[in-house]
Amino acid sequence: MTAKLIDGKAVAASIRVQLAAEVAAFREATQVVPKLAAVLVGDDPASQVYVRNKEQACVKAGLASDVHRLPATTTQGELLELVHRLNSDSAVHGILVQLPLPAHIHETTVLDAVHPLKDVDCFHPENVGLMVQGRPRYLPCTPHGVQVLLQQSGTNVDGAHVVVLGRSEIVGKPVAMMLVQKGQTANATVTICHSRTRNLSDITRTADILIAAIGQAGFVTADMVKPGAVVIDVGINRQQDRLVGDVAFETVREVASAITPVPGGVGPMTIAMLLKNTLTAAKLAANQN
Repeated sequence: MTAKLIDGKAVAASIRVQLAAEVAAFREATQVVPKLAAVLVGDDPASQVYVRNKEQACVKAGLASDVHRLPATTTQGELLELVHRLNSDSAVHGILVQLPLPAHIHETTVLDAVHPLKDVDCFHPENVGLMVQGRPRYLPCTPHGVQVLLQQSGTNVDGAHVVVLGRSEIVGKPVAMMLVQKGQTANATVTICHSRTRNLSDITRTADILIAAIGQAGFVTADMVKPGAVVIDVGINRQQDRLVGDVAFETVREVASAITPVPGGVGPMTIAMLLKNTLTAAKLAANQN
């Protein structure tokens, strides 16, 4: 058995076409152009690629985009000052602070400084709390992308056992919270595993849906996967001159029923969901005026 490929690139392209139409209708009705401001500190190559891709995606969807590129020597105070300026700018609807930040800057302090209505990454504790309670203002981009891929691939999440590898604030925790909610593409029984989990392989082999988000190339091997499971690989790791996921793709695809590739799986979905949140932020701002 060779797993069916879950093509995130194709799903994301379809979403972006629909989103472009929604943006055009919003612009015509309000004369407002939804705008995303991205903040990039330092010269991390992967972050530069991500921000450039997001910038290009905004243009194609009819959104405005500003990128604020700051040197790695930027102080926390200087970064916070920029965030406050963007919070006060009525033309900016979404703020994206690209992670990781340099070691001398406290990420949580900076992310908490983004106004909740402009927090299109859904990192602010107010937005996280709303999401956990099942009444989200925004959904976090990568977890939402995972959820949409499960839906589009026809995966039945209702009642399924989902095992999440990783407990980060960006993917692991929020995707677990989203899939355990009552609602469409949810109602799952969720187990979160991490670096302290005992008998890890025994747990992963019970998963109907296995979501890998730990940042270790090829960590998930075929013997860790239940035959017929759906495997979602969120990891992006650079090996020599290529990108690979957290899953040993070639061997795991012979065990799983469906699997996301890296690249071309979850990554394009993250950007599509970011654009969707930026439009939502613009609509919320329009309703307040």
